[in-house]
Amino acid sequence: MNLRRFTFYTLGILILTLGIALSILSNLGTGPFDAVLVGLYRSFGMTIGSWEIVLGLFLVLCNAVAEKRRPEFLALLTSFITGIGIDFWMYLLGDWLLPETIQSRIFLLAMGMVIGGLGIAVNLQANWAPNPMDRSMQVVTKLTGFNFAISRALISIVLVFIAFIFSGPIGVGTILSTLFTGVIINWFMPFVERLDKKPNHSQQSLSS
Repeated sequence: MNLRRFTFYTLGILILTLGIALSILSNLGTGPFDAVLVGLYRSFGMTIGSWEIVLGLFLVLCNAVAEKRRPEFLALLTSFITGIGIDFWMYLLGDWLLPETIQSRIFLLAMGMVIGGLGIAVNLQANWAPNPMDRSMQVVTKLTGFNFAISRALISIVLVFIAFIFSGPIGVGTILSTLFTGVIINWFMPFVERLDKKPNHSQQSLSS
């Protein structure tokens, strides 16, 4: 295992889940998939992170059936760590980070989107374990012949509908997340790539 890749992978998820928690706590709406998680939590109990793991397993199995191949259980590791991260940040911040004014809620949502975008950029740079939802979008693209953007939009619409059924947090944050998350990721990617190219201490000591 490449320690550098694994470090980027886990750090990216840690940052991403902080962004998810902040978006949830803003009470202005979250991304479509996170809205489903919160909706299931509100409807059936368990924790938000637990539903991340359950849906991750479901998606891994669905992707395997759709592609007629063995399940990518490494992708389940991503859901497992993400679920733990969400529950960790919600436990740490949920009792005291309670925005009362619309300005503070907007600030919290903006911070959640920016931090979440940074986390995704770091995680993408790791290129280590696939995300079950991203893999599902690739599967839909392959099976339908649509481009990735259309597949992502279709899945997002389905997720918003499911979240609505289960009283998930659909709001302005959902729209903003759908529109601007990709922009935020693209803005951070050059910085993350430059950080990844910097030699670590062990490489410097070997070269000296």
